[in-house]
Amino acid sequence: MEYSKNYTVKEEHIDVQGIMDGLYYPFYMEHCRHDFIREQLGFDFEEQAKNGVYMVLSQYKINFLRSLKKGDEFSVTCSVFTDKDNLPRLHFKQSIILNGKVMTKAIFTGTCVPASGGRPYLPADLQDKFADAPKLDVEV
Repeated sequence: MEYSKNYTVKEEHIDVQGIMDGLYYPFYMEHCRHDFIREQLGFDFEEQAKNGVYMVLSQYKINFLRSLKKGDEFSVTCSVFTDKDNLPRLHFKQSIILNGKVMTKAIFTGTCVPASGGRPYLPADLQDKFADAPKLDVEV
């Protein structure tokens, strides 16, 4: 299940070289990923936090292939994968695409933890949402 959202590079995200600062690529990916998690997986971050469940990132790997410029209209994709070792974590493959070309690609890995502390886990109702998701076949 691939999800996609469209964005436009904001002027304040442009550096002195006239390209988007590298710090903003993960932010656009985060916006898309959070919408995907809320809309497709039914996990509302604010509601879950009130219930003592935090979804957190444990790592990410990002590859910058091409630069975005001010005003570029691009899309961000997001797909969910389960862990090949059956650990309680989700992997989100994401890309930033401009005019059919991949500009940036990344894998974000996350899990849930109890707000009170404790071991990582994935809530049962969340697990049901990605039961048919493929396992991630690459090292993160």
